[in-house]
Amino acid sequence: MTALSSDFVKALEVGRPPNVAKLFPNSKALLVSGKVIDRAMNAKGHALALAANGRNHFVIRGVLAAAQRANAAVLIEIAKSEGGQKAYCPVNYWNMARQVDAVANELGITIPVAIHADHYGIKGEGDVKSAKVEIPSMFDAGITSIAIDASHLPDEENLLANLELNSVIPAWAGLETEVGEIKGKEGLSTVPEALFLIRGLNAHDIFPDWIALNNGTTHGIEASDAGIQVELTAEIHEAIKAYGVNGAQHGTSGNSYERLRQIAQNTRTTKANVATALQFISWGLEVNEYGNANLDANGNFIKVKGEGMSEELWAEMVAFADSKGWKKGDYKNLNLQFENKLLAQTKEVRERMCKRVEDFAYNLITNVFNSADTAPLAIEAIVKAGSYDLGPKGKRIENPAEWTKEQLPKQAKGLSRDKGPEGNFED
Repeated sequence: MTALSSDFVKALEVGRPPNVAKLFPNSKALLVSGKVIDRAMNAKGHALALAANGRNHFVIRGVLAAAQRANAAVLIEIAKSEGGQKAYCPVNYWNMARQVDAVANELGITIPVAIHADHYGIKGEGDVKSAKVEIPSMFDAGITSIAIDASHLPDEENLLANLELNSVIPAWAGLETEVGEIKGKEGLSTVPEALFLIRGLNAHDIFPDWIALNNGTTHGIEASDAGIQVELTAEIHEAIKAYGVNGAQHGTSGNSYERLRQIAQNTRTTKANVATALQFISWGLEVNEYGNANLDANGNFIKVKGEGMSEELWAEMVAFADSKGWKKGDYKNLNLQFENKLLAQTKEVRERMCKRVEDFAYNLITNVFNSADTAPLAIEAIVKAGSYDLGPKGKRIENPAEWTKEQLPKQAKGLSRDKGPEGNFED
């Protein structure tokens, strides 16, 4: 399939959601609903879409180049902590679609790309109130998919937050929900918790494309090889299979490729988030084969000479981090501080930053996630539907009368209110 194929032209005409078409009326970039990406992975079978957290401009460029090379449908995303109102990244909820559209047109990218607002965190009623204003502003700026993450709350409040916010999310948009905050082995998700959330949404005619679980992984630098629990994930996915929900795998950085392949083969996961690894790789840090940063004998990051940013700029970044007393996990805060200096480097340096991301992402797509050649499947789904709105995968099974607000305590009976330790696990 080429950029000039009749199917691509048709998909470009009908497959871009209204907000995207309004923002970019003359664009040749195929920005689509997250539903389209999910359907393409299901059509191929045992395939994970790369959902790349575009913490900097180089990650966006590198991932789009890799996806084009692999003929794969992908998502570019940013989390609330990374790109919300208190962002530590220059890429945010309001400029991400604009960056992706510009790069896609510049590079001649012809694969479908969803623009995903990841981990839109809700920690209380105040967040729900502000979200009703903020979420529409994000869709106005080109977001095509969103993850409502109220997993920090007790199960009843998580469900209620998802129900209340559904009115400000377009029906055509990709939708992810979450149960069990992502924090490693603490507060692991259970079958009853996942069923409670999905059944409650189903009763109100809400059919998420994905559910994210705490299945043993963490965000950021993977500190051990405990990692993702494949059997737990498969068990939960099987329990909710009738509701048409697929899995979203968070925190893949540092997990072994064999474990990620098992997630693709043995669970109903169709979306895999990659953030920290892509950041490190774009910078030019030494990483292991899974993208986890290697440290020297003194516990410091290792900069590979002649790769990523210039050695001079890296030294400046390290000195800045040291002046702030930052630990290794705090280096993510350098993204916002140094983006302009990174963009001001020579063309050769900027291109090698992108190329390093491209090669890593291409390997993930083709050799680990099994999502190569999913772009035609995504385009086929759009053409078949004749629309940007593919509709829900699920249908209502539950009785709404059994899932009123008054009935929720009864439905939630027996669920644990222990969500694991307190702390910042949003990235």
